[in-house]
Amino acid sequence: MSIDTATGVLGDATIGELEAALRGEVVRPGDPSYDEARAVWNAAHDRRPALVVRCAGTADVIRAVEFARSQDLPVAVRGGAHSIAGFSTCDGGIVIDLSAMKGARVDPARRRVLAQPGLTWGELDHETQAYGLAVTGGLVSSTGISGFTLGGGVGWLVRRYGLASDNLVGADLVTADGRSVHADAEENPELFWALRGGGGNFGVVTSFEYELHPVGPEVLGGLVIYPQSEARQVVSRWRDLTAGMPDELTTLVNLTTAPPLPFLPPEVHGTRIAVVAGMYAGSPQAGEAAVAPLRTLGTPIADVLGPIPYLGMQTLLDPLWTRGAHNYFTSAFIEASDAAIDTMTRLHGTTPTPFSELHLHQLGGAFGRVPADATAFSQRDAGFLCNVIARSPEPDGFDGHVAWARDAREQMARHGKGTMYVNFTGDADGDRVRASYPDAVHARLVRVKDEYDPTNLFRLNQNIRPSSGG
Repeated sequence: MSIDTATGVLGDATIGELEAALRGEVVRPGDPSYDEARAVWNAAHDRRPALVVRCAGTADVIRAVEFARSQDLPVAVRGGAHSIAGFSTCDGGIVIDLSAMKGARVDPARRRVLAQPGLTWGELDHETQAYGLAVTGGLVSSTGISGFTLGGGVGWLVRRYGLASDNLVGADLVTADGRSVHADAEENPELFWALRGGGGNFGVVTSFEYELHPVGPEVLGGLVIYPQSEARQVVSRWRDLTAGMPDELTTLVNLTTAPPLPFLPPEVHGTRIAVVAGMYAGSPQAGEAAVAPLRTLGTPIADVLGPIPYLGMQTLLDPLWTRGAHNYFTSAFIEASDAAIDTMTRLHGTTPTPFSELHLHQLGGAFGRVPADATAFSQRDAGFLCNVIARSPEPDGFDGHVAWARDAREQMARHGKGTMYVNFTGDADGDRVRASYPDAVHARLVRVKDEYDPTNLFRLNQNIRPSSGG
């Protein structure tokens, strides 16, 4: 049975039973807070769920999962609500909203943190930086920790300390049959393996335990900005530099359009630019020699690379990534050959909006030293990750912007093995998800799915279908 929002098939009594079993709350269509409760970060997805269950703790998650299963309702799981593909909402189903679950307990002696799934990276960084500790987090602080971690998690610490998922040492989750289970290297180790890169396929994670590392409070980071006329040279020279960069330094190139930032000359605003961004995860003094070459790739328009609080680096890009725009992200793991750089710089000249971009993330370092079979994240030999972003404040013409991004992704993917980063798949294309896992890894993920979610209750994700087809 499903909920008909027009006729109220379930009736108030049935929903009332769910409400009575919760410490949190249920938001229904027609409630004053419904439009706020159903909204997500990416305005490209305007869904109308039958219910939003705002969970206060694990017991509420169990009740919500049991209710969804008993009523045969689609399930969307929401942490930070940043899901580019719109998986954190749905039409006519139940949204299990974890955003109120924001507890964090740092153990500085063991360098561990227990974190609840409603935290954003800005909130978790706030807690861990009180002890001079951090774990690889998102480049935008409003990103939730949950989906980011389960899909891998690339950030400014990726070359020094690996992905967010590489630093996951334990998790608690509610499975499709309503059980609360723990997973780590000793207990349910296959499930633990799958959680690190296999996405939200196996249950609702209610607690993450991360290993922390000494970072900050001050690091060396920021941006060096070059004109588009030098983009080909800048990207090529940057590519050459990456081969000798220390693990402490993580960098990327962003081919974008200049926003009206105060440190940019007014005549540059609205023109296409090449941005080299980076962070040295060590003392700012030790990092000066490592970052100095980033200033000599061309003729800088602006250089704002220097000592900065780690918390400042983690929020540096926030003003450009506010809630409410239409977004489509897609990606490809590539090698940055001369041909790939030619393709990327040519595509830069075709971006459909001033907010659309192409990023080239440097990988390697600690990321590349994790054995390929240690986690479900399998692209350890990739040298670079290209993200293609179509973004617009308005819906008009957005389908065309998405078409540009998909075509750009296909062109960039020819310079790699055809795989993509599961957190940036853009949509629920099962073939794309399948192609991003080697055969042995995918088969292993299916076995874990068969054990913990054989009916594919948790299918609003980069989906691993169970053997039954689910």
